Formats: sequence, structure tokens, C-alpha cells
Amino acid sequence: ERVRQAGGQVYNWNGHRVMGVLAMSRAIGDHGLRPYVIAEPEVTVVERHEDDEFLMLASDGLWDVMTNQEATSLATRCMSRAWEKGASRKAAVRIAASVLTKAAVDRGSKDNVTVIIVDLKAPSAGTAAGGDGAAP
Repeated sequence: ERVRQAGGQVYNWNGHRVMGVLAMSRAIGDHGLRPYVIAEPEVTVVERHEDDEFLMLASDGLWDVMTNQEATSLATRCMSRAWEKGASRKAAVRIAASVLTKAAVDRGSKDNVTVIIVDLKAPSAGTAAGGDGAAP
């Protein structure tokens, strides 16, 4: 919507493209498409709660084919099953991220798919060594 308000166009041709040439996910920094595309992030601050379990970050490739609730439910199920089978917290989030990535591809995602899950319940031992999982 911001691109359109600046006078630009977004076309849906093999994904959303600014002025029909540049994929939205790769548009930041392309000098020829300024002022339509800017590198100013949209920021939201959310207060954390004690019952927050994990943080999921993913690229459009996941969100194009899965709702927030579907992704959250699948990640939760994957981690629970992994823990039931004796997996560590670190292994469980890695498994969940991998399963979400594969699910997006299986659902026909045409965009790049990256999923990162951060376990918010893992004990912090001074480093991130046990609490994160990522699948490229």
C-alpha cells in the first residue's frame, strides 16, 4: 500500500513485484525504484509474558502458503512430539523449523522459504547455545 501511495505500482506476476520488475522481498536498496521502495522498517513492540513459548521469524515463502495460526500449531506439535521422543529443546526447535520449511515447499510456495524459531523457555547459559533453531 505504501508503494501505491508513493505513486508506484505493484503487480502480481510470479509474486508481487514493484513496478513489475522487482520482487517485493528483494526491493530494498534498488536505487531505480526509489521513492517507491524504502528501507524504513515497520516496527512493533510487544510486551513479553511469562507464558510465551517461542518466537517464529519466517520469510514470505512460509507466509504465502500458511496462516499464523497454522504455522504456530504445526511448530507447537513438532516441538511437543520431539520432546516426547527425548529430543533436547535445541533439537526440537530445529526440527520444527525444518518441518515448517518443508511444509511450505510441499504446499507449493514459489518464494524463498526461511524459518527461524527461538525457544523463549530455554535456560540462557550466557550464549545462544541451546535456544535457537533455524532452517534455511
